[in-house]
Amino acid sequence: MEQPDTQKQIKNTLIKLELADITTLSFDAVVNAANSSLMGGAGVDGAIHYTGGPEILKECKQIIKKIGTLESGKAVITTGGNLPARYVIHTVGPIWDGGTHREAELLTSAYRESLALADSKGLVSIAFPSISTGVFSYPIFEASEIALTAIRDYILNNPTKITLVLFALFSHLDMGAYRRAMGKV
Repeated sequence: MEQPDTQKQIKNTLIKLELADITTLSFDAVVNAANSSLMGGAGVDGAIHYTGGPEILKECKQIIKKIGTLESGKAVITTGGNLPARYVIHTVGPIWDGGTHREAELLTSAYRESLALADSKGLVSIAFPSISTGVFSYPIFEASEIALTAIRDYILNNPTKITLVLFALFSHLDMGAYRRAMGKV
């Protein structure tokens, strides 16, 4: 069975899939699959905070002081700190609870809000992890289709300067799910 390609052009934006460590990417922004406290945690969140250094945490604390906690589906932006990326866009995906508690809507919003924030800063390249599929337990096959559909719909329905969207995927299982979703979307 032939697998779909790992990239797709939509209007002026290239969407790519790669096995990559998001903390090593020289992009305008990388997206952090954060928790609502923005204080770091496990997985991608912990790696971004660890590699990015104290400046990211300092800005996250300032944001939380103003807003309380970051709701699922929302996004905020900080410096990239010691990362090669200029900015980190922190978004909170939903915790999987069987799929009947607005999880798909909230996951779509996390991607859409992240792209809108990148556009508001005039950024042209953004790298995403697979949001909510780690410690938040969102099933990877469903999450990958939602992610790619959200990106496609955003590009088709909004004027954007973003020319590159990369999914920095953690494992071969993730890559397989996203390649399958790319073929469907």
